[in-house]
Amino acid sequence: MSDLPQTQTDLENQTYLSHLVELRRRLVRAGAALIVAFVGLVYWAPDIFRLLARPLMQNLPEGGKLIVTDVTGSFFVPMKVTMLVAFVIALPCVMYELWAFVAPGLYRNERKLIGPLIGSSYVLFLCGMAFAYFVVFPTIFRLMAHYNAPLGAEMTTDINNYLSFVMTMFIAFGVTFEVPVVVVMLTRTGIVSIAKLRQIRPYVIVGAFVIAAAITPPDVFSQLILAVPLIVLYEAGLIAARLIAGARSGDTRAHFDVD
Repeated sequence: MSDLPQTQTDLENQTYLSHLVELRRRLVRAGAALIVAFVGLVYWAPDIFRLLARPLMQNLPEGGKLIVTDVTGSFFVPMKVTMLVAFVIALPCVMYELWAFVAPGLYRNERKLIGPLIGSSYVLFLCGMAFAYFVVFPTIFRLMAHYNAPLGAEMTTDINNYLSFVMTMFIAFGVTFEVPVVVVMLTRTGIVSIAKLRQIRPYVIVGAFVIAAAITPPDVFSQLILAVPLIVLYEAGLIAARLIAGARSGDTRAHFDVD
């Protein structure tokens, strides 16, 4: 009898160690994918940075330019941008390794749900970044250049500050475009009902403008660029949740009819 608890403890320790070994293996693979993507892109780091800076450079007034105030900025900033692009490219592999690690502990219906959600989350995040790059950046930079003109100020931006601003906008709009996934998850798991999400719609609208005011530059137009998509995506999430709920109820009725 005294050997049984020891045996159970040994089995638990072995299981814990096997999980750690598996996690390390998955992390190494994900890290290797990131490194391979970075190495493949590093030669074009200056070109990648110029591509990132294009929305600003196209909207600067005559004489406006990017500057470097840090001794190592001209080297490390393009490297950071390249690492960001490499991470976006390698993200499907990183997400797959994460999925492969947690999948054995999920039920079959959870596996069916998580797979499409991960894929849609990646696509929506890319859509948010693209919206920021092609719509938000040109609009904001054009407005900022317009505000500077009456002041007679020369518009010059340090590349480190520009990268910080761009990263903030990419993350903000990438996360904003995840709203439909969040809504579907909340309703699918039963945390919040669709009726409740409809009921709190006025608070969501107010919250969207509060978030936009906290993230975007202090002008109404820039805030609308973030707040309006956030509200639209919330409504899209409600529509998707209703469609999924209708499909599930249809499947359930078909199942009972067959039985």
